[in-house]
Amino acid sequence: MQDSISYNKLWKLLIDKNMKKKDLQEASGISAASIAKLGRNGNVTVEVLVKICQALDCDIGDICEVIKEQG
Repeated sequence: MQDSISYNKLWKLLIDKNMKKKDLQEASGISAASIAKLGRNGNVTVEVLVKICQALDCDIGDICEVIKEQG
C-alpha cells in the first residue's frame, strides 16, 4: 500500500482567506491543470507548491499532508 497526499489544508486555508480556486490560480501563477490535480489530491511539482506558499504567505505543511495508508 502507498501513502497518499491530501490538500484539504489548502482548501481550508482558501476558505479562511475568502479565496476561490480561480483566485489562487491568478495569485500564484499556476495553471488550471495544476488546480485540477490538487482538487483530485494528485501529484504536482514542488515548484507548484512553492508558488502557492508564496502567494498565500504560508509554509508547505500548511497546505498539504501525507495520509498514511491503513494496513
